Amino acid sequence: MLILLNKPYDVLCQFSREGGRAVLADFVPVKGVYPAGRLDRDSEGLVVLTDDGKLQARIADPRHKLEKTYLAQVEGVVGEAALERLRKGVELNDGPTLPAGARAVEEPPWLWPRTPPIRVRKTVPDGWIELTLREGRNRQVRRMCAAVGLPCLRLIRWRVGDWTLEGLAPGEWRQA
Repeated sequence: MLILLNKPYDVLCQFSREGGRAVLADFVPVKGVYPAGRLDRDSEGLVVLTDDGKLQARIADPRHKLEKTYLAQVEGVVGEAALERLRKGVELNDGPTLPAGARAVEEPPWLWPRTPPIRVRKTVPDGWIELTLREGRNRQVRRMCAAVGLPCLRLIRWRVGDWTLEGLAPGEWRQA
């Protein structure tokens, strides 16, 4: 079984209850499936769930180079120099990243409002970056954006391999 979930903001990417926080079980009432990879509580978007342990390992393991595409709303003007640094890979405190696909994009027309909304500073512009990675370190997209001077305000995973969020509102899921 394979399930695609649009994980809302402030939801823990686990089924077990932890305090009063929302968890995957609040959205997916299917037993015996587990997330193939993680998505931070403060990130939104596609989480792939499966009951197939081998598939789960293949999706989550960076050795298989399964691409993941993210849309990041960042603070600052997205310039070519920052994008080129992302494309070449940046140095993080746990070592250099692999080269990434990076391009400036417009705010997606299908984007839902986030609750709570991001902080907006009238004197600081913001922009959007589409970033495609073949590795998945802890908070990697946020750290990469910060390393090139573009702190991440909002992060949405759009795609994992061939699966996308298309047609899923926050909290909705479908079998793939």
